[in-house]
Amino acid sequence: MPRNIEIKARLHAISAAEKCLSDLQISRSAVIRQSDIFFKSPRGRLKLRRFPDNTGELIFYQRDDLKGPKISSYHIYRTEDAECLQNTLELAYPVLGEVNKIRDLYLTGHTRIHLDRVDRLGDFLELEFVMEDGQTLEEGAKIARDLMQKLGISMEDCIGEAYIDLISKISPAD
Repeated sequence: MPRNIEIKARLHAISAAEKCLSDLQISRSAVIRQSDIFFKSPRGRLKLRRFPDNTGELIFYQRDDLKGPKISSYHIYRTEDAECLQNTLELAYPVLGEVNKIRDLYLTGHTRIHLDRVDRLGDFLELEFVMEDGQTLEEGAKIARDLMQKLGISMEDCIGEAYIDLISKISPAD
C-alpha cells in the first residue's frame, strides 16, 4: 500500500497559514468541498469521501493516533457514483459519522498541504508527505517537521485524532 507521513494541527488563524504559504511561494492548487462518511471497520479506518458532483473516493487507511509526524498506509478506490457506493456500504457496515469540510489544497514537492475548515470543529492544517519506495520514516518526518517549522506550527498545535474522533467527542454516537 502507498504510504505517507501525516501531521495534523489546529490553526489559530487560517489567514496566518495562508500568509506563510504565500511567503514561501506555495500557491493554492484547488478548493475542494468534501464530505467524509466513516464506516465501522474491523481494522483501520474506512471512509467514503464524497464530492459535490457525486464522484467519490473510498479510502481505507491505517495509522496510529499520535501527535506530530506519523506514518499512514492507505488505499484509494475512485468512483463516479458515490451515492450508490454509499448506499451499498451502509447495507454492510454501520456508519460512525460524517465530517464536512472545505479544503484548500497546496502542493510543494511530494507534500500536500491542506488548510481545512471543518464544520463544527474549526480550522486545521494537514501535511501529507507522500513517501517513495525505500524512503524511511525518518526521512519523511524530517521533511514534514521542516515544513512545520516554516509554517510556524508547533508540536503543541498538533493533534493525533482524526476529525471524526473529535466530532464524536462533541456528540457521541448513540
